[in-house]
Amino acid sequence: MQLAERLIVCAAWGALRSGGSVLDAVEKGCAQCEIEQCDGSVGFGGSPDESGETTLDAMIMNGNTMEVGAVADLRRIKNAIGVARAVMEHTDHTLLVGEAASVFAENMRFVAEDLTTSKSLNIFSQWLKGNCQPNYRKNVTPDPSKSCGPYRPEAIEAQNKRARHVNIHSHDTIGLIALDKKGNMAAGTSTNGLTHKIPGRVGDSPIIGAGAYADSSAGAAAATGDGDIMMRFLPSYLAVELMRAGADPSAACKSAISRIKRFYPDFFGAIICTNTTGHYGAACNKAPSLTQFHYMVSNSESDTPVMKSADCF
Repeated sequence: MQLAERLIVCAAWGALRSGGSVLDAVEKGCAQCEIEQCDGSVGFGGSPDESGETTLDAMIMNGNTMEVGAVADLRRIKNAIGVARAVMEHTDHTLLVGEAASVFAENMRFVAEDLTTSKSLNIFSQWLKGNCQPNYRKNVTPDPSKSCGPYRPEAIEAQNKRARHVNIHSHDTIGLIALDKKGNMAAGTSTNGLTHKIPGRVGDSPIIGAGAYADSSAGAAAATGDGDIMMRFLPSYLAVELMRAGADPSAACKSAISRIKRFYPDFFGAIICTNTTGHYGAACNKAPSLTQFHYMVSNSESDTPVMKSADCF
């Protein structure tokens, strides 16, 4: 995915260098990833849900005004980050979801297109042939570990944590932070969510403080990973507040991950952080499929994007 990552960062950095705003940079970068279908986890044609449909989530935040626009379970529209920005700039709302979000997008002159591709159809077909494994059902009948639905509720005799399906390619997000020379900050995310998710599921990406957060007086952060777990801890918000209190970006990122590890030691996730002076850092939870987290940085010190990494702990 390194080439796609470079194109994304170049698109964002190019927007800033040509006089665009930090919001323009975040939107351009995320939109490039949607076009490139980054790792199959962003944009159209990836991560089909239980019904075989690809839906999109996105969010953008203005660190100066604290305005946010977000969409979730978006259908038929490829440019999810653009729709999120339209929510911020053309409504008094923060988050629109589902079919109503798609209708809003169409009214805002976004083009309605089929998000399904031969690749996503094949992923869905193979999943059905494999008795719908993995899936995210529990306490239902028939046994979801062996059979497809439809499912019915089953009596819950004991609340035991079951093993979660960890696949680094089944849930990922593009997260971007932009900081200009005047100190303006913005952050944003875009994703097609969790592969084989239950229709209607919304992860952390469009949730403010979970997927991303920006405050030009403190810093910004963006997260990726197992959104169903991570959104319970608002790691991006926590990291920004830690930087406000004086923590450096790397320490803030690590503290946000540590908070989640206390309850879910094996969760899959990572976070990037930037403070108001442009210093940055990242942290990730060590898992069988994730021992090091890579991210791209572009600034005035380099003409080209630079790949950085953080060792997971």
